[in-house]
Amino acid sequence: MPGFLGDMSWWMAAKQIAYYLLIILFIWGADIKFGKKEFNEDFASLDIMKSLRGFAAIGVILHHISQEQIFKDQKVLSPFVNAGAYFVAIFFFCSGYGLMKSLNTKENYLKGFVKNRIVKTIVVPFYVNVLIYGLVNLVSGVKMPTAQWICNFTGLTMMNAYAWFPIVLTVLYFAFFFSFRFIKNRPVCFAIILLVTIGLGLGFCYNGHFAWWSGKKNWWLDFMHPDTTWWKQQKILWFSGEWWVNSAIAFVTGLIFCNYEKYLVPWLKKMYALKFHILLILTMVAYKLSSYGQSKFGYWTEFNGKGAGVSEKIKTYFCQLPLFILLGVVVVVFLMKYHVNNPVTRFFGKYSLHTYLMNLMAITVLRFLQKNETSPFKAGKYNLLIYAVAVVVVTVILGVIEKYMCDGVTKVLFRKKKIKTEEAQS
Repeated sequence: MPGFLGDMSWWMAAKQIAYYLLIILFIWGADIKFGKKEFNEDFASLDIMKSLRGFAAIGVILHHISQEQIFKDQKVLSPFVNAGAYFVAIFFFCSGYGLMKSLNTKENYLKGFVKNRIVKTIVVPFYVNVLIYGLVNLVSGVKMPTAQWICNFTGLTMMNAYAWFPIVLTVLYFAFFFSFRFIKNRPVCFAIILLVTIGLGLGFCYNGHFAWWSGKKNWWLDFMHPDTTWWKQQKILWFSGEWWVNSAIAFVTGLIFCNYEKYLVPWLKKMYALKFHILLILTMVAYKLSSYGQSKFGYWTEFNGKGAGVSEKIKTYFCQLPLFILLGVVVVVFLMKYHVNNPVTRFFGKYSLHTYLMNLMAITVLRFLQKNETSPFKAGKYNLLIYAVAVVVVTVILGVIEKYMCDGVTKVLFRKKKIKTEEAQS
């Protein structure tokens, strides 16, 4: 029988330490309001939202690590395996809330919106990331058909499988811009953005996880065959996974919550405990509905031998929508009584997009630590702890480097116009 320092006991202790550190992060810098009429008036401020994004960024990194097969086999970080969509929903909610807050508080906010909010903050990081991954693939000798290199570098297909988020966000930002730029009726604007969001969801439901429509029925059941055309494989085409669309509805929720915040917050403060618990119960019911949809119908219906299963995907998608509509609201209402703001969450909030985009590279280049025969460290399960810590550290380093690269590229791209503006002012 293994002693306390045996593999299993050692890993149990390590996991407890990891969860303990997460708890510490959750209470470090906490502001709690216990009084019945006491609330955090800054619950939706820029700093608090940045910290919230920081928590989501950390959660996404841990989710990606937990998805590694060896972590699944050893049941390490198992609470994070299926939690990715929840953390991404927070990103979408915060993005929608932030856009609407800026629209309400900044004069002529939509003037220059495409350049400042889409090109500079989303498109530039996306293509800088494509360039980084492309160069690393070239240096490491990754073999791709010429057409794939071209499509990847242009962004038509995925050089980085994790880079789907800025693509979806760009579509939603354009929907926001065109709706509020040309339509004065805000409910109509919300309806249009909602329809765009659901349209993206239905687009995935048809598109599936790969190009199922490019051959005879059920050809994909052996799609891992080495002769399969590159563009028919998983995570290559846009919207080829439910993670592209299932939590995007939180963007709309963020917009609407912010727009009606001056009415909602005073209403929520009255009998707060009761209303929060009702909201929590509704969210739990929505969670059960989401779980039911995934178990009853499912997204991965291509593998049941009955065709693409588009209708099953659609049913699953609509079963999940209520959960992601409510999730962001539950979180932000909770912040009215309890929120956390510390240097770690602020840091990850500042670099959230870049750590997100560089996480796959860290996970990939450090996989040798998972293998006993190539690891410079002790063999066995100890490697998993070293690997997880190394991935987080390298992700942060790469994310910071990418952030400064993006800042440099942005300055170069927009320098001439800035100089002309200064000359005109002088």
